[in-house]
Amino acid sequence: MEYRAYQVSSEDGKHYSGAVVTLNEQALPAHDVLIRVHYSSVNYKDALSASGNKGVSRNFPHVPGIDAAGEVVHDRSGRFPAGLQVVVTGYDLGMNTAGGFAEYICVPPDWVQALPAGLSMRDAMAYGTAGLTAGLCVQKLQRMGLPFEGEVVVTGASGGVGSISAALLAKLGHDVVAVTGKSDAADFFAGLGVAKVMARDEFLHDSAKPMLKPRWAAAVDVCGGEMLAAAVKSLRYGCSVAACGLVNSADLPLNVFPFILRDVNLLGVDSVELPLVDKGHIWRRFAAEWALPDMVAATREITLEQLPEVLPMLLAGKSKGRYLVRLI
Repeated sequence: MEYRAYQVSSEDGKHYSGAVVTLNEQALPAHDVLIRVHYSSVNYKDALSASGNKGVSRNFPHVPGIDAAGEVVHDRSGRFPAGLQVVVTGYDLGMNTAGGFAEYICVPPDWVQALPAGLSMRDAMAYGTAGLTAGLCVQKLQRMGLPFEGEVVVTGASGGVGSISAALLAKLGHDVVAVTGKSDAADFFAGLGVAKVMARDEFLHDSAKPMLKPRWAAAVDVCGGEMLAAAVKSLRYGCSVAACGLVNSADLPLNVFPFILRDVNLLGVDSVELPLVDKGHIWRRFAAEWALPDMVAATREITLEQLPEVLPMLLAGKSKGRYLVRLI
């Protein structure tokens, strides 16, 4: 069996490039579940892997793609029948295990779950890891008593996680403020149901102070660094921020004042190693009461051949919204 894949390689271990290549079945890892991939999606971590970031992918040549939705070809474990539509996100897929930017993947059964009723393979990849992470952020805020009174801020809001978080919070009736460095994003957010947009510089005004004026009823942060610090410092009393990314920085320039004087909560969110039962709960919500048809419709569909154009845009923070890769 031969199949097409987007493979990243390097001749000198310093400079990396990707190309669409034809591989054979022997290139796949020796796991139990062989899946014919119909769709994948493009995430910031994929852009890191494709750039040769050794913190994401150690061995090259390598096929990135941390998400995949497709049909089971065969499963040696006997847990999944042939033809079942399934989704795989996170774990080691696309990191050091050949990922979803290929017509086939082969993965352990513990990474695989059936698509819930009402969610197509394309829809699942329109959400992808970004949607899964956004949903987990909103769910964690809800569990902490997310109030409807007051504004909820989303940083890095033009990216995948940020835009889905903003759209979902707006759908649920919250007063959302989308923070972005893109001056032309107002129409994009309006299409997601988000009316308020704040420039990054305005959000960071006076952010070096140990405390800022309390404003936000909650926050979702995908940036880390000074953006996350500013969100924490400007939370209202007893409120929470869900932190899920580090596109700005892995550091956190912060003191303890907001925590001990305003009783605020910093909530960490991970979608990679999360048990399948918890991932499945979020997928079912997106298939039902959390469905975002406008976001799904706005997701741009590309081919493997277009990845060299799209991946650097994500890495440079120049993209808006979501991209999915069609493989069939």
